[in-house]
Amino acid sequence: MQAEGLKKLYYSIREVSELASVEAHVLRFWEKEFSLLRPRRGRSGNRTYKERDIKIILAIKDLLYNQKYTTQGAVEQLKQNRQMWEDQSLAQAIKASKSDLEQLREMLLELRNLVAGTASATPS
Repeated sequence: MQAEGLKKLYYSIREVSELASVEAHVLRFWEKEFSLLRPRRGRSGNRTYKERDIKIILAIKDLLYNQKYTTQGAVEQLKQNRQMWEDQSLAQAIKASKSDLEQLREMLLELRNLVAGTASATPS
């Protein structure tokens, strides 16, 4: 799922898990641990995430996986530093959450396309 395709009001747990590169059960666990993360539920009980929720999820992922915070430390950091996720656009948050390997892969694909003589966008 690419950032350009994110124009919906609500996203399913499957879409968010693909976007954040975490399993759905991790998202459900984070709901219990992080009071800021409260996705709505539809009539059938399915979780529906808004852009705000996705920004929070990406900030949580960064704190836990990249900065190596504990769950409790990440909760405190999110409460103290709301600018971490509030002031970013969704596209910026997605770009910031990409791992170094994903960024390296994209750069290598761009380089391969330049060498091959194609000026098209990188395949996903």
